[in-house]
Amino acid sequence: TTAALTEAVALEALALGFDGVAVGPVDAPDHGPAFERWLDAGYGAGMAYLDRRRQERLDPRRVLPGARAVVTVAPNYFQGDVKEGASWTPVARYAWGLDYHGVMLPRLQALGRFLAEAAGARSRAYVDTGPLLERDLAARAGLGWTGKNTMLLRTDLGSWFFIGALLTTAELAHGGPLPDRCGSCRACLDACPTDAFVAPYVLDARRCISYLTIGHRGGIAPDLAARMGQWQFGCDECQTACPWNRKAPMTREACFLPQGDY
Repeated sequence: TTAALTEAVALEALALGFDGVAVGPVDAPDHGPAFERWLDAGYGAGMAYLDRRRQERLDPRRVLPGARAVVTVAPNYFQGDVKEGASWTPVARYAWGLDYHGVMLPRLQALGRFLAEAAGARSRAYVDTGPLLERDLAARAGLGWTGKNTMLLRTDLGSWFFIGALLTTAELAHGGPLPDRCGSCRACLDACPTDAFVAPYVLDARRCISYLTIGHRGGIAPDLAARMGQWQFGCDECQTACPWNRKAPMTREACFLPQGDY
């Protein structure tokens, strides 16, 4: 019964438009201690919200009591090649289309209703707005592996995908983590214009262009501003440099395509 329900949930997730799905446990995230060290080192910059609900991020069962599994999903947002000088090029690809929160959340909630009808389960959906370490939970479930640029990677999509998570009380079969396929490659680390990577797998948001152009408030240090290039909202340098991202197909979601000149 557990295996059948898990397969049904995966098929329903794909039918809802997600390009990848993996189910994992809701135990404390494997990299919880590393997350705490990262916060305590100040690498979270001005993202104080990460610390406010720290204990919930370290224990998903605090978010949904009775939770037994987390269903993680990956919708592809890669838009293919664009002409040089297009109006959207100073903006990170994830923001070219409609707000992904509004696209993904209703579908995750629909998946929760599917589990309610099929198994009487309670579920709670999140798209990077709740107190969850989604990337860590997704990596443990087998949705992808964590790359040296701290992003989740898949062999079929690279890192051009969003992550959604559905905590559920349904009893589902759990997947397992994928092997790290980054090997000796350091293309993403070398591509960062502001040297934001303290080490492989460790990002200092205080130097990250994505944070500086979106989450940061106030002025930007002149030495960093001089190295930011064209970027006005976000940055894709470490993704564009990743060899796995050369394999990604174009998204099938029109809502992720640019809404203006392209």
